[in-house]
Amino acid sequence: MSEQPTRTLRDEDFLRLDGQICFALNSAGRAFNGLYRIVLKDLGLTYPQYLVMLVLWEHGTTPVKEIGKHLRLDSGTLSPLLKRLEAAGLVHRERSTEDERSVRVGLTGDGAALRARAVEVPRRIAAATGFELAEIRDLQIRLHRLTAALDAATEAVPEA
Repeated sequence: MSEQPTRTLRDEDFLRLDGQICFALNSAGRAFNGLYRIVLKDLGLTYPQYLVMLVLWEHGTTPVKEIGKHLRLDSGTLSPLLKRLEAAGLVHRERSTEDERSVRVGLTGDGAALRARAVEVPRRIAAATGFELAEIRDLQIRLHRLTAALDAATEAVPEA
């Protein structure tokens, strides 16, 4: 059995656009966003609004701060999303009786009912990938590992 020679990467190889993992992830993200825009149109949701609804369907009434942690969004990004969802009649916001600074978000009847229609979204997205469910799960696991590694690397690097 002969061994394949190891190819040495040159500096210019590292700077090729098609060799950048960040670009591959960004391109896939943009493709997902385009597909979600079409699939979510019938629900009247944008992709970020859909993510908020997923958190609420899974966890019930939740403080804004916790929604932000789940979605990795700050309150400045989350607040306008929540206002639009509230204006659409899908969620309600209320100040916590224990802590006036904390706002809790819950589903309205319409927001809870929308869940039954939303069940088809992940099925349609999964089908569009052309991947088997095991491949999708493997990719999710790898992306979670990548995210954790990048978070750890970010925390290890002192800010300038």
